Amino acid sequence: MATTLVIFGAAGDLTSRLLLPGLAAHVRDHGGADLHLIGSDRRPVDDADWRQRVRTACTAAGVAEADTETIVAAARWQAADVTSGADLTALFETVAPGRCILYFALPPAVTRRSCEALATIQRPQDLQLAMEKPFGFDLASARELNQIVHGLVPEEKIFRIDHFLGEAMVQQLLAMRLGNRMLAQLWSREHVARVDIVWDETLGLEGRAEFYDPTGALRDMHQSHLLQVLAMVATEPPASLTESDLRDGLAAALRATRIAGDDPVGSARRARYTAGVINGRPLPDYAAEPGVAPARNTETLAELDVEVDTDRWRGVPFRLRSGKGLAADVFEVVLTLRAPEASGVAVREQPDRIVFCLDPHTVTFEMAVGVTDPLGATEDGVAVLDLGESPPAYARVVGAILAGDPLLSLRADQAEESWRIIEPVVRSWEQRRTPLAEYPAGTTGPQNWS
Repeated sequence: MATTLVIFGAAGDLTSRLLLPGLAAHVRDHGGADLHLIGSDRRPVDDADWRQRVRTACTAAGVAEADTETIVAAARWQAADVTSGADLTALFETVAPGRCILYFALPPAVTRRSCEALATIQRPQDLQLAMEKPFGFDLASARELNQIVHGLVPEEKIFRIDHFLGEAMVQQLLAMRLGNRMLAQLWSREHVARVDIVWDETLGLEGRAEFYDPTGALRDMHQSHLLQVLAMVATEPPASLTESDLRDGLAAALRATRIAGDDPVGSARRARYTAGVINGRPLPDYAAEPGVAPARNTETLAELDVEVDTDRWRGVPFRLRSGKGLAADVFEVVLTLRAPEASGVAVREQPDRIVFCLDPHTVTFEMAVGVTDPLGATEDGVAVLDLGESPPAYARVVGAILAGDPLLSLRADQAEESWRIIEPVVRSWEQRRTPLAEYPAGTTGPQNWS
């Protein structure tokens, strides 16, 4: 029986840039028989134009010609206002019998209105919902959205998308810490002095003001991606890697996490880039970008200090940092190790570190590997483990949705806990209690940040 995948917001950037290429990569590796792909948006688009977009994505991903033609032949476009019960009813009347997956590639406010409209109409019997982050816009709206979608379908048919959970390196991080004896022994406050989770980008706004300016770095990256990576780092080893056990552990790690010292002013920093040059490319002042409302004080760089109140991590500072328009692309999880106890051997100046580079997929061990003299300086060494190429994150995410496997999506309580953690900072920034610093594009951030 056919599976129908309906993409709401199919005219948007996310569909072209990530979702269609991810779907194509999945089809390349696993085939796409009996998959009906419907693009839907307010904008009227010819079926031929939509099919050409699908064909282009398949060709770029290296999908076999026969599989490409199968997917393209079953693809079509249906213009609809997805917040209108009448339009949704008309769309469902054209859906083939079988499983129907609604993929909300939409802003959270539109997603909510669409779900409210769905609650008023007859829906397909075998319905699944896949929702892009952010899930809600704050804790209250996330809770309300959870109540709405639970009235539509059971929890196991809800896929709250955070594509970081589909990143091979994020999954590998968990696999390595659980499956490697050396890392398993080091993975606690006894050996780890601090943890840094960083996602710095050289890219600027890139024409995404409609989404980014009302959202900002904190809601865009910390609430979703970075806190889910933190949960992977901080979780206790699960009894199994089943969906239930693993998500129980991730949710427990988030429940134990809070802003350091319960101080949203002293433990959080925000800044916005001004005009600058990155790798020879000029980047205009964020506040002057088309579509930006300067008075919103939207941050393009945010840092949070958090703590995880468990026996394993109590007292270890975690820093979450993400921003745009910065000097270099830095995507990594860094565990800085404690210095060894005094032994008569000189300790190297720089602390030992374990660095998980999320892109590219490498693990770096920066450690003292030799001693020239018992009273002299240690020699530094760097070992790099290259984990090779892997399918794009969206290929994994789409594959999990099509398979009905919720492991790579957020459970209701995970989404709410993430909002609960950052909510004190959100409120502090809304009240202008934390100043908005500035940094020239192409630098590492404000000069007075450590």
